[in-house]
Amino acid sequence: MNSLAIGIDFGTTNSSIARASSTGEIDLLTENYRSILYLEQFKERGARGVKCWSGPAAIDEYLAADTKGRLVQSLKSFLSSRTLKGTEVFGRRMTLEDLIARILRDLREKAEAHYGAKIQHAVAGRPVRFVGSHNDEDDAFAEQRLAAAFHLAGYESIRFEPEPVAAAHFYESTLDHDELILIGDFGGGTSDFSLLHVGPTASELLGNSGLGLAGDAFDSKIVRHLVSPALGRGSLMRSLDKVLPAVPTWVYTKLERWHHLSFLRTGAVITMLRGALAEAFEPAKIETLLQVIEEDLGFYLHRAVQQVKRDLSRQTTAQFSFHDIEATVQRSSFEGWIGEELAKIETCLDQLVVSSGAHVKDIDLVFLTGGTSFVPAVRRIFESRFGTARIRTGNEFTSVARGLALMAARQNGTGR
Repeated sequence: MNSLAIGIDFGTTNSSIARASSTGEIDLLTENYRSILYLEQFKERGARGVKCWSGPAAIDEYLAADTKGRLVQSLKSFLSSRTLKGTEVFGRRMTLEDLIARILRDLREKAEAHYGAKIQHAVAGRPVRFVGSHNDEDDAFAEQRLAAAFHLAGYESIRFEPEPVAAAHFYESTLDHDELILIGDFGGGTSDFSLLHVGPTASELLGNSGLGLAGDAFDSKIVRHLVSPALGRGSLMRSLDKVLPAVPTWVYTKLERWHHLSFLRTGAVITMLRGALAEAFEPAKIETLLQVIEEDLGFYLHRAVQQVKRDLSRQTTAQFSFHDIEATVQRSSFEGWIGEELAKIETCLDQLVVSSGAHVKDIDLVFLTGGTSFVPAVRRIFESRFGTARIRTGNEFTSVARGLALMAARQNGTGR
């Protein structure tokens, strides 16, 4: 097998791989490959072990399982954390790097089979600011951990490029003239912005900015305002002669990050909720919360939240349906829930333009990519500053991978 270099966009929610030929033709292998793991314990000939699947196979195995194992997602969001080193999976200690490496290894093996060549080198994307990062030192730590995962997955060398810069590289490949462009790249965990001169004779990065919030933060607000109240958030119970919250707030905080729901399925939490059920003023809500936790319905909750968010991007009213919860949701309500996040995105964007020394009127084009770029309230941030005529979209879920592939081909010299 010959060796080739690829571009890989390992995302909080989805991952993509692409390769580019020396002539610039791009072969995209994966589109929306979920960055998800499903782990299940098995017993064979008296020995216990753990089976693991990633991507679509992980979802299929999880949905088919009568007794649910562990479903793990959004691993990229934990890279900057110095306290979260790993987790216990059926008695086996696995580091964060081990878990991420499993996804990256599966992607590499799929790419090798598809392209018919050994893959040892990659150009990979990274956010301008990792989720949970407070400074450049945190970002360097997160990148170091991600590099370690790539090496565990069998990549001999890895080079990182900011994700919005990669998206700009893809856009630049379509130009026959020079432009000053702004890239807005919205993932599951991060929102990143870059301002660049690009084109046949121009290649200059004027500045980057980013923050650790995007689609996942929007999802959590839907859960907080729509789901948690139906599961007992804010409800009360009587304890001796006092009236107290029926369920601690931290339970609902876990619920807002659906992949943390499995962490609530412990004996201590179940016992606490059953005790609250007996004294609660609204026992039906606590009973529903118990069912959601005991049946580990986090993935179904996530799917329902994603669906209503997609629907609200296309229409002003949408129907939310999860378990026993049915509700009509107005786009205006959703935009109110995410108002704080929208304000932070606006501030980050404006700071980039000011710090770069550019003027809004001089920016030729704004290229938006990533799933959250479909949210109308996000698009209005850019429309209000640049006007709709200067905004472009395209390949929203794969432009980063395509740009990384072009970078890998250029680095390799021949596209192989």
